[in-house]
Amino acid sequence: MNHDYTERFIGDIKTPVKYATPELRQMLAAVEKNLTENFIQNEIPTAFQSDYRRRFGERKDATLEGRLLAVADKIDLLYESFGEIQKGNPEAVYTDIYRESVATLLNYRDLASVQYFLAEVLPDLLAEDFTNQIQLRQITHYLMEEKN
Repeated sequence: MNHDYTERFIGDIKTPVKYATPELRQMLAAVEKNLTENFIQNEIPTAFQSDYRRRFGERKDATLEGRLLAVADKIDLLYESFGEIQKGNPEAVYTDIYRESVATLLNYRDLASVQYFLAEVLPDLLAEDFTNQIQLRQITHYLMEEKN
């Protein structure tokens, strides 16, 4: 998978920065797209450029692979935000990221992997002892009830 390929150009921008504002996320996406296109045009032979464009794309689409990539990215974000919350990080952006991650995962409940994650893994995470445990349980419960 090459969906994080652009980190070669701009590095791994930390999640709170990426999620600071929707405008910043759009700007970063545009920069990544432009840098990738520039790389393809200048470094890849013309005959292979369309293949590279396809491979370097996010590919979060309606295919099973695209849907699994979207799920994997959200689970990764969920774990990152959960870890920060568990450590007592006071930045509200982590709660927002957690909320968005759970809400997005609920959109993929038709996938067996998501069903397993929601039924087995997430409850284990929420059963751990940490400062904001009650708040995250409430957010999770609310989102799961809302999506039903």
